[in-house]
Amino acid sequence: MDIRSYLTDHILLFDGAMGTLWAARNRDADFPCELANLRRPESVTEIHCAYLDAGAKALKTNTFALNAPALGGDHALLREAVAAGWELAQSAAAGREVFVFADIGPISQTGEEDLWPHYQELIDLFLTLGAEHFLFETHSAEGCLPQAAAYLKARRPESFVLCSFAVQPDGYTQDGQRSEALLRRLSRCGGVDAVGMNCVSGAYHLRRLVEHWNLDGLCLSVMPNAGYPVVVNRRTLYDGDPAYFALQLSELAGLGARILGGCCGTTPEHIARTAQLLKRPAAVRRVTPKAAPRPTAPPPNRLWDKLEAGKKVFAVELDPPKTADLGKFMAGAWTLKSAGADAITIADCPIGRARMDSSLLACKLRRELGIDPIPHMTCRDRNLNATKALLLGLSVEGVDNVLVVTGDPIPTAERDEVKSVFNFHSRKLAAFVRELNRTELERPFRIYGALNVNARNFAAELDRAKKKEESGVTGFLTQPVLSPEAVENLELAHRSLRGRILGGILPVVSHRNACFMNSEIAGITVAQSIVERYEGLDRERAEALAVEISTEIAGQIAPFVDGYYLMTPFLRYALIVRIMEEIRRRA
Repeated sequence: MDIRSYLTDHILLFDGAMGTLWAARNRDADFPCELANLRRPESVTEIHCAYLDAGAKALKTNTFALNAPALGGDHALLREAVAAGWELAQSAAAGREVFVFADIGPISQTGEEDLWPHYQELIDLFLTLGAEHFLFETHSAEGCLPQAAAYLKARRPESFVLCSFAVQPDGYTQDGQRSEALLRRLSRCGGVDAVGMNCVSGAYHLRRLVEHWNLDGLCLSVMPNAGYPVVVNRRTLYDGDPAYFALQLSELAGLGARILGGCCGTTPEHIARTAQLLKRPAAVRRVTPKAAPRPTAPPPNRLWDKLEAGKKVFAVELDPPKTADLGKFMAGAWTLKSAGADAITIADCPIGRARMDSSLLACKLRRELGIDPIPHMTCRDRNLNATKALLLGLSVEGVDNVLVVTGDPIPTAERDEVKSVFNFHSRKLAAFVRELNRTELERPFRIYGALNVNARNFAAELDRAKKKEESGVTGFLTQPVLSPEAVENLELAHRSLRGRILGGILPVVSHRNACFMNSEIAGITVAQSIVERYEGLDRERAEALAVEISTEIAGQIAPFVDGYYLMTPFLRYALIVRIMEEIRRRA
């Protein structure tokens, strides 16, 4: 059969889960199901045949988690297990009019290494075995998939490529990618024949997502989980009703999905019930997609409007308190606003130690003092769901600006007790916020990023900043400028970046403070000439010098910035007021 001709007149029904079903039938096994291709091949063949007997017309090879990194770099074992998985699927399909798909799952990345060679190795293995149909499933971003599709088409033009993504019930992947936009981008990249969703979510939620889509131009695949798992006696179980699952898939067919199947928790019964419904045209209820809500005009963003008007703004950072005592923090915020600060920025648990939540403080400042806050939002302590929930709350409270940063790691001494999440880095978080702006928020955020003008390799830092802009960042707050090199880097950033830049100014308050920052604080460099000027000064003279140096630096960077980002040392907000007054006087 030709798969493209088949899809013209039929809905292609895939099999269901291999991994969860094999695990349920082989509870004594101490190895993953993919290695059963070599150790218990008959158990894999039994499951393949059970799905085909249930009515599946497409079969996935038992190779989802087979890749060199997952096998510790054992390429010989990889070749052997992939070949065995291919042969088992082919033998089960022999004599039946079904399609066998080479199944390639996501390859885990540690650091910034290039994963393409590992995908290329798998593709080449399957091509050598004779594969023509490929399923790249359970991914969370494009990654290497466009490259893989182009490579496949160059090597085997007749190949059929299906790329499927793990999508949460709210429509986003783990990487913060909005599913509909992701699928449309990939379908237009060339080489991809069908796109879809699988895993993570049940059939009801994936059907609800598709209800709002216009599927024109998309060959859509949907392979949900069998509902949601429960843990009983340390075992993960799915107890979704096969009849209900089949009904949801029949409605997906009515919405226009051309490829259906099952993921985690599904069994041959789920596929059999679905096959029975799909055979009865009356059971496939035609569903009219629901119109998406019309966007409304967003309210004004006071801080951004000032920047757009060419006003040099003052954003002042106040560290949140370590205790529940808010008195000094609120007094400082009010004093700074009264002195003309345009925004208050609030760090998110700096250096990885617990402080009062920056987002809750931002809401309090906005509501009680009428100040425009910029809460820092790190990727360290929240997963995607928690981050989205927080952003929705901030938007409702009228907080219009956020600074997205990866965040400091938990201090080494505390890692046994406190674990970091790091579900994504700052670029992915920025892209996620941008998608929320486009699709769900009546009050969109202006997204700011961090720029380290003290980086030793500033070319690499600048390259990261450009990638942040591609992800939706429209402004930058820089690390403190306390050296000639930082001024030069800031000038280069001004020439190279499109976004607004707020130049960082941190008043040094003593000789000891200068030495501490040089030795203990990452991302801050205090020129030796500045360090030496503080030797032997008492507090009063040191603060006077801090005002003088900060004002001088503001003058040096003025041509390259759209405003100033002043960091308050030890909550000495009166010192910041003096600096703002002096900068204005000399402007």
